[in-house]
Amino acid sequence: MKAVQLSKSTYYYLCKHPLKPTRPELREHVVEIFSRTANGCGYRQITMCLRHEQGAVINGKTVRKMMRELGLICTIRRERRTPYRSFKGVTDNKHENLIKRDFEAKHPWVKLGTDVTEFAQPWGKAYLAMVYDFATKEIVAWAISRSPNMEQQKKMLRMMLRTMPKGVHPILHSDMGWQYQHWYWVRTLKSAGIRQSMSRKSNCLDT
Repeated sequence: MKAVQLSKSTYYYLCKHPLKPTRPELREHVVEIFSRTANGCGYRQITMCLRHEQGAVINGKTVRKMMRELGLICTIRRERRTPYRSFKGVTDNKHENLIKRDFEAKHPWVKLGTDVTEFAQPWGKAYLAMVYDFATKEIVAWAISRSPNMEQQKKMLRMMLRTMPKGVHPILHSDMGWQYQHWYWVRTLKSAGIRQSMSRKSNCLDT
């Protein structure tokens, strides 16, 4: 008792009132589901199977408690997903921040913003590149790809130039991602009369 720092009263109480196992009617099913794979199953998968196969009303916390009581340890670890970051360093094509945190615009095609967003899917990852009009709150150009490459950016730029009215010279704001420092991106915007604006590295207040 001294080794585990357990008082006499607690020890004798536990002897007279042993802890009851959690949800004993489901323990056999938990073991069976866990043993379906060589490395065992996690509590999320076991919970889902109990609900669908046994019609059990049970939550993940209860299943985890049952697994601890049964000594079931899953050796599979979930893959840690690293958020997509486009920054790969600064080149000579870095541009001044023309927006200066003022994203308000009274008319369309005056201030635009662009970014790439990553979406995790069961089959892998998808990337959405888009151009956003700060005045109308609309996406004026976009492209979806399995990889955040320059071909995706070219497709998005072509859509933007087809949509852009004649005679306008908007500001297009972005972070310092590699694609926005790419020679093709810089040359395309310059030839179209679009002013390029960039936020500072690792400063979320600029974007």
